[in-house]
Amino acid sequence: MTQTNPLLAAGELPAFSAIAPEHVNPAIDEVLAGFRAAVDRLTADPAARDFATLMAPLERWEERLGRTFAPVSHLHGVKDSPELREAYSAALEKLTEHGTELGQNRGLYAAVKALADAPAFAALDRTRRTVVEDSLRGFRLSGVALEEPARSRFKDIQNQLSKVETEFEEAVLDATDAWTRPVTEAELAGLPESARAMLRAMAQEKGLEGHLATLKGPVVQAILTFADTRALREALYTAYNTRASDQGPGAGAHDNSRRIETILALRHEAAQLLDFASSAHVSLADKMAGTPERVLGFLRELVAKARPVAQRELAELREFAAAELGIADLQPWDVAYSSEKLRERRFAFSEEDLKPYFPLPAVMQGLFTVAERVFGVRLVERPGVDTWHPDVHFFDVVDADGTVRAGVYLDHYARAGKRGGAWMDVCRSRLNDGESAFKPVAYLTCNFAPPAEGKPALLTHDDVITLFHEFGHGIHHLLTEVDWPSVGGIHGVEWDAVELPSQFMENFAWQREALDLFARHHETGERLPDDLYAKMLQARHFHAGLYLVRQLEFALYDFRLHLEYDPARGARALELLAEVRDEVSVLKPPAWNRSPHAFTHIFSGGYSAGYYSYLWAEVLSADAFSAFEEAGVFDAATGARYRREILAVGGSRPALESFVAFRGREPEPDALLRSYGLAA
Repeated sequence: MTQTNPLLAAGELPAFSAIAPEHVNPAIDEVLAGFRAAVDRLTADPAARDFATLMAPLERWEERLGRTFAPVSHLHGVKDSPELREAYSAALEKLTEHGTELGQNRGLYAAVKALADAPAFAALDRTRRTVVEDSLRGFRLSGVALEEPARSRFKDIQNQLSKVETEFEEAVLDATDAWTRPVTEAELAGLPESARAMLRAMAQEKGLEGHLATLKGPVVQAILTFADTRALREALYTAYNTRASDQGPGAGAHDNSRRIETILALRHEAAQLLDFASSAHVSLADKMAGTPERVLGFLRELVAKARPVAQRELAELREFAAAELGIADLQPWDVAYSSEKLRERRFAFSEEDLKPYFPLPAVMQGLFTVAERVFGVRLVERPGVDTWHPDVHFFDVVDADGTVRAGVYLDHYARAGKRGGAWMDVCRSRLNDGESAFKPVAYLTCNFAPPAEGKPALLTHDDVITLFHEFGHGIHHLLTEVDWPSVGGIHGVEWDAVELPSQFMENFAWQREALDLFARHHETGERLPDDLYAKMLQARHFHAGLYLVRQLEFALYDFRLHLEYDPARGARALELLAEVRDEVSVLKPPAWNRSPHAFTHIFSGGYSAGYYSYLWAEVLSADAFSAFEEAGVFDAATGARYRREILAVGGSRPALESFVAFRGREPEPDALLRSYGLAA
């Protein structure tokens, strides 16, 4: 079977149409067997103690393993099925076991340490030294120094965690897909035509007449923002914020309560085995922030500045909702709706006014033009590429000299079997070892409302920002000039700096020079009018305080959850959430709110004790973009310097060093508050 297994084919890109669940584990088994045999050879050979004979073969095997599993992991996120789930879960267990085994391989650790201790190590270039140093840190964090029985227990914990985290994410997807609600004609009041068309499309997808509400992101956003029927907003808010929990319309069906307890207990036990005080301390071992005190200080300083602003904004919103909308007791399901009405009143402007100017094809073309002006690369569509869905497109990334540097898949629309949100992921990593050269390839995945009734897909401005954000992650991966996968692109970058390129790109979605490249009415071709652009800018910081305290709530909750875990008391997931809300929030959700139960970022998405990274990196991104504001939004020299000093180097040196190389100084924290329109 391995002779014909598409996951083992040596092609440039995965053959998605040929991949079936039954291919997954035979492919993984074959690659893992080869990897293990290679490790045995390397540890047994005393001559394999320099970079070329030890680290280079390991990098090649890591790249091959990543190349084999990446399409499987991707399909699990965008085209899920019970059969694929089962295969994915079994493969993930094997990969987790392999990763722990490798990290605890003392012979391999001794070999890498011997390389690092040798006099020749100092003569290696910076990238190769970083590969070795990161590898040694990885060994320590994998428990290489543990003795039995702690050693076996640590390995067992990693396997259990992998399984439970996957179950957590799948429960959220299942709970999201499980809930629907027919929407009557009367309940459509207030919804713009684009939202009505989306609800019709949702009904048609299920073979139904009329309009159907689901828990897909664009539907939730549209109903909570525009639906005049308060009962509909409440029903949707309730279903969405009780997903995968013991509450709400799907109570108990996909409940993640036990999984939250298990995940936190296992993470804490693993941290203790490694002699860390908590899993938050483990998380910070390879982040810029360094210490829990620094993270908590950073977040609480922001709380002190943002919360008074949020309190004023909420008081004003309450007053408006009572006087103008007849809502005497403002509830969480009223906030987006009331905010939109207040925004319309204050700025004579609605998000919906912008949508005709953001047809997706034009936005994509504009984004590509920004990339060409700032980074010097063109994105050229390549027809005939094998994909997982007809809506998916593939683009080559072509440098100024005509060289094809990389490739990217774009998958824009929400659909059944696809998890919510937006993300960038790695399909192929760059590897150039002198013998073979693999180009980086990325996936960019969004969940926009699909085109409806003959119109192109029309984006909200928030959607445009999301697209630019994910493209920023993508370009970080695609424009790497580092030849070794473990420190190229997004790999090896401190987690609290990895959002710098993504958040940096969001700024272009606010600049007139950039908007003029794509913001044109989908029917008339008219560019975004000056008065509408002016209103958009005026409204940019509308309710910035409310937004910021929400992000601070997530960040503080996540960090304290992992920092303060006590086995004697358990997760205290809801108790701690209440404490954080007392400290940060200005509008308390109902007691039945179970937002942690669908918090995939921290329970299954790699952001555990790291959600603060979004805000931390925003300091870096706001300050980095100010260099373009000073020199010119499309200044070629500044763009070339950013590409060279931030994007090209990936994780081959500390993020702070890269920032200073670009900006000429360390980041200024006030840049974040300025970006929110809040005085420092």
